[in-house]
Formats: sequence, C-alpha cells, structure tokens
Amino acid sequence: MRKPLIAGNWKMYKTKDDALAFIYAVNLEVPDKDLVESVICAPSIFLRDLVKREGENIRIGAQNMHYANEGAYTGETSAAMLKSYGVDYCIIGHSERRAYFNETDETVNLKLIAAVNADIIPIVCVGESLEIREAGTTDHVVKKQIEKAYLNVDAEEALKTVIAYEPIWAIGTGRTATPEQANETIIAIRNVLATLYTKEVADKIRILYGGSVNVKNVDSLLSMSDIDGALVGGASLDPKSYLTLVKAALKK
Repeated sequence: MRKPLIAGNWKMYKTKDDALAFIYAVNLEVPDKDLVESVICAPSIFLRDLVKREGENIRIGAQNMHYANEGAYTGETSAAMLKSYGVDYCIIGHSERRAYFNETDETVNLKLIAAVNADIIPIVCVGESLEIREAGTTDHVVKKQIEKAYLNVDAEEALKTVIAYEPIWAIGTGRTATPEQANETIIAIRNVLATLYTKEVADKIRILYGGSVNVKNVDSLLSMSDIDGALVGGASLDPKSYLTLVKAALKK
C-alpha cells in the first residue's frame, strides 16, 4: 500500500514572515507522518528557516536544484547544499521550469539521478499541453517523458522517487482534469514504469496529480485507484486550505 503524499508548491510567493507564520500554523495540525506525508516546497531562500521549525510530521522540499555537485553555476543550488540544510524533497522538471527556464528531459534525468544520490526524494513532473490532450497523444508524450527521465536509473533508485502528473493546461488555470482522466493517465504512467522495471516496482512508486487541485476537488481526485496524492500550487498557500488537503489524504 502506497502512503499518500500531499506536496505544496509555493512557487514565488510569501515573505519570510509569511513562511514562518504558515509553518507555525500547520505544524501541530498535519496528520501523523506514518499515515500521510505532508510536504512544503518553498523558495530556496526560506528553506533553512522552515527546516529549523518543521514539526514532527511535516517535511520541507525545494522547488529546483542543479545536477552538478558543485561548480561555476552562478545562482544555482546543488543537491548536496540542499541536503546540508536538511531538505528532504525537491521538485524536478515542473512545467514552469521547462517553459521559462529551459528545463529539458535530459536535465530532468540528470537532476533525478543527482537527487537520489544525495538522498533527496525527487518529485518528477511530467505532463502534456492542451493541444496534445486534444490530439489524443497524451499517453505517448508522457511515456517519452518518463523514459527519458528514468534513463540510467535502476529499480532501487526508481523506488526512491515520486512522480507528479501535471497536465500543463490545468496548472493555474482553474481547469482540472477529471478524476477519471487523471487516473487513466497515471495508470498509463505506471504501465510505463512496469515496462522499464517490473510491475512490482511500478506498484510501489507513488504518482501524484497536480493541476488546480483545491479543497473542492481533492476528495474526488484522491478517491481514484492510482492517484497517490497531489502536488498543489495556489491552494497550498493558505494554512487552512493546506490542512484540509493533507487531512483529505487520510481517507485514501
């Protein structure tokens, strides 16, 4: 049985005071970590402040990292740096990173490997545009993304990862894939993993849904057979909303 995971992605929001107020508000309210993994992926400038104040049942993640251990990469952050701060998760390949910052399937692969080697759990994002969805080629496109992301990644390493299926057309638009659509694509992703590894391995890897997840649709999404949690943007910025989302995962 896969433990549900709810990861909030704050993107480029909040000040330091906002971030601290949030962590104090949710620390004692999130579910037991043995039942639900509650994660906040914050801007890198806040990570140390949040890790120092994270409670027993919440974990902190980054929104991006570089694949090199070190080097002349001004403005970048390595997996080793994140780990030295006590960061446990990192979002990799989010569609906004792909669209605005030239992230590619190849760099996603390199970052995935670097994260696993540093004992950081990568949340690997894949998803399709509206044009691809309407053309009926979603499964093919997402299959290629998974295959490239997991190149040279063995089964033991793959088991240390999380995947987030985020249809690009549903991110920040208010539009959401129906629970059935999301589940069908996630099943297709799991089938790709079974081909790359084994069905047993594929059945153990958690796959989240992301794309305008909110307190009104989270229950229906999490009721699906293969949706193991959510990667949440705007609805994770408010403590009450975030707590509603993570507590919804208790019903999974």
